[in-house]
Amino acid sequence: MTDFTTVQLETDTRGFATLWLNRAEKNNAFNAEMIRELILALDAVGEDKSLRFLLLRGRGKHFSAGADLAWMQQAAGLDYNANLNDARELAELMYNLAALKIPTLAVVQGAAFGGAVGLTSCCDLAIGSEDALFSLSEVRIGLAPAVISPFVVQAIGERAARRYALTAERFDGKRARELGLLAECYPADELESQVDAWVANLLLNSPQAMRASKDLLREVASGELTPALRRYTENAIARIRISPEGQEGLRAFLEKRTPAWQEPQA
Repeated sequence: MTDFTTVQLETDTRGFATLWLNRAEKNNAFNAEMIRELILALDAVGEDKSLRFLLLRGRGKHFSAGADLAWMQQAAGLDYNANLNDARELAELMYNLAALKIPTLAVVQGAAFGGAVGLTSCCDLAIGSEDALFSLSEVRIGLAPAVISPFVVQAIGERAARRYALTAERFDGKRARELGLLAECYPADELESQVDAWVANLLLNSPQAMRASKDLLREVASGELTPALRRYTENAIARIRISPEGQEGLRAFLEKRTPAWQEPQA
């Protein structure tokens, strides 16, 4: 895959990828180059039909400390249109991550500030260490969590988003789990083994069914029970039942054997 400077994209022979934020010396802080490289890496992931799911991680001590200081200093001197272009790049990253066809799992350790909360919110699933620290810190420097706000509200709800966006309070992994930002949190020394357990669990599932379920949940997210939504769900289950993986899964269940996608990969 493409070589990058600020991120790393690794593929596992079992059929998943890990996208690493790779500026450990800068606590994986965002800059324009990292945002562009993340967009390109996600494009590569989306084009690789062999991948079952994606892990999003940060090298070193921190997941991401938010915006890079030098980048912010540069942005302070830009005019409105230049700042708008920067915002559009960040929005493209967030929306592309949220719209990725395969499941995404964020793994958070250390700091996850500002835009890093946005990245975590854009992923379908997130786990982290109990001592991880989160903050929507933008108001402390006279800004607002604008581009990431729709995803943060989806992840933790409007009321909690108001609190943390307006106060810039820091909260730990345990609180993030209470809010729903993290699915689970673990002692720091157990995080790696738990990542392995989550990977092993996801590998049990039909790749096609996970993609179909992600599409399905995106359609039903509003919760409005319309005739059109009913028809969509009816068609969704009928399509997957007659699909090759759906047929294989049903046969494997009835024959009490392991489905093909759980067999060791060549």
